[in-house]
Amino acid sequence: MRVRDVQSLLAGAFMMPSSDAPEGDEDSSLPDPADHSRRSPASPPSVAPDHSRRSPASPSSAAPDHPRHIPASPSSDTPDHPRHPSAPPADGDPFPAPASPPESSASLPPSPSTPPPSPHPTNPINPTPQVPRSMAAPSRDGELRRTFPAFAARPADDARFAESWWGNAWVTALEEGALDAKRLARGRGYAQEGHVDAITVTPGLVLAYVRGSRPRPYRVQVRLRTLDDADWTRFLDAVAERPGHIAALLDKEMPQSLADCGVPLLPGPGDLDPHCSCPDRGHPCKHAAALCYQTARLLDADPFVLLLLRGRGERQLLDALSRLSAARAARAAQEQQPAPLAGVRATEALDPERRLPPLPAPLPMPPHPEQPPVYPAAPGGPDPFALDQLATDAAARAHAMLGTGRDPVAELTLWQDAVRLAAARPGSGLTAATRALYASLAAATDRTPADLARAVAAWRQGGLEGLTVLEEPWDPPAGRFDRARPLLLAADLPAFRPWHNRLTHPRGHVQLRLGRDGLWYPYESEPGHDDWWPRGTPDLDPVGALTGLDPAGALDDLGFTPPEA
Repeated sequence: MRVRDVQSLLAGAFMMPSSDAPEGDEDSSLPDPADHSRRSPASPPSVAPDHSRRSPASPSSAAPDHPRHIPASPSSDTPDHPRHPSAPPADGDPFPAPASPPESSASLPPSPSTPPPSPHPTNPINPTPQVPRSMAAPSRDGELRRTFPAFAARPADDARFAESWWGNAWVTALEEGALDAKRLARGRGYAQEGHVDAITVTPGLVLAYVRGSRPRPYRVQVRLRTLDDADWTRFLDAVAERPGHIAALLDKEMPQSLADCGVPLLPGPGDLDPHCSCPDRGHPCKHAAALCYQTARLLDADPFVLLLLRGRGERQLLDALSRLSAARAARAAQEQQPAPLAGVRATEALDPERRLPPLPAPLPMPPHPEQPPVYPAAPGGPDPFALDQLATDAAARAHAMLGTGRDPVAELTLWQDAVRLAAARPGSGLTAATRALYASLAAATDRTPADLARAVAAWRQGGLEGLTVLEEPWDPPAGRFDRARPLLLAADLPAFRPWHNRLTHPRGHVQLRLGRDGLWYPYESEPGHDDWWPRGTPDLDPVGALTGLDPAGALDDLGFTPPEA
């Protein structure tokens, strides 16, 4: 090596940094701890001058806004002991650090003894790495390790990072324990801009890579003390004491009372211990603050993240709560004194001279049957309205049997009971649900839906007797039936034709039927069709039955004049 080259190297080694160095995430004059991991232990440190700092016209100093997109290996939490890029991840490291690029020799001056670089590199083992989209490893997740995808950037005007009270308690612990408000503000901005990569949570540790202005992301950890077994015992006892606490946790809610159970579940000021691979020694630095703010959003969505940080996973906690609840129930059943069994010894019961005690007084009868529960609709399941109707009918029959000792429906035939059920359905008109019910009941009784609809009208007109009048003609004795025709003639109506217990208008569209209960049941039909349908209200007076049939005067064309009161 020439003497001139040695002088140039020595002069570059002691040159001060340029005053117009770009301002990045940290002081650029500080040495990068990751650079030590890229030096070979067998080679002496190079004293080559840094032309990027000597020459203002150098490309690296003239264009600070365009760094090379080659991620360097982030240093570990202890800058004095960097991890080699090819070493496997240490225990507790949720995901490996990005690969370090090979030491570039572009800044070394050319030497006459150094051959020019070959245009075809012969070392394909260390190609130029690219920054991956995410350095997390969710495939390694388990009960005590959960990885959450990175949060998207949020609007700048949305200043709140937590909505729940436990998420706000986390933010309060961060802000009250911070030593520099400016670093907190910059960390909040990083979090809002989405600089935090996927977040991995393990017991006592939150870890993520945070992007700064440099292309290399920083490895950030936030540590929190885990709870010991005594603390977990007190916490589980507090949760199992009230079933509402378990339901709240399953609903991703944290009851306020759990924070007052004597267990330090939420962190306080100074409990969060941040570590970052950047040279900034602030507590916390802006990268750690950004991770803490994004962690508050995780706690908002799932309080089991906080419990995992404190040392136990969701499934482990739920299993422990299940066992504790079962043990509490069994212990309470054992401690409860068994009630004395009322009874009589066998020798006393079989004694022929024993006199039986009087029967106990019956229970008071409820004033009315209660409403059945609401049945939810299920795809392919029975109609919930029909189930409600059947349950209501069964309750009414049980109430009647309890009061009278007999079932009023027990003597009905299948057809009569089907008509009763269809007539008990509230509402009027053949809706889709009513048509389905009629079709089902008609198929079960070998009738048509039209027959069922006619029978329902008769049942609603007079109950079981009305249905009998519809279907069974009979010969009434002399007396009431014979006196009906003169009464109709006296009301200026034409002479009705008699047949069995029926009186029909000559035009064939109005009919009166006498029931065995002595009531006249009015019917209507289209003239000449003999298609009779029950109409109106039955009455003891045949003229009154016609009056109830058409109160609006639709029978005036028949010459009918209602009698004066």
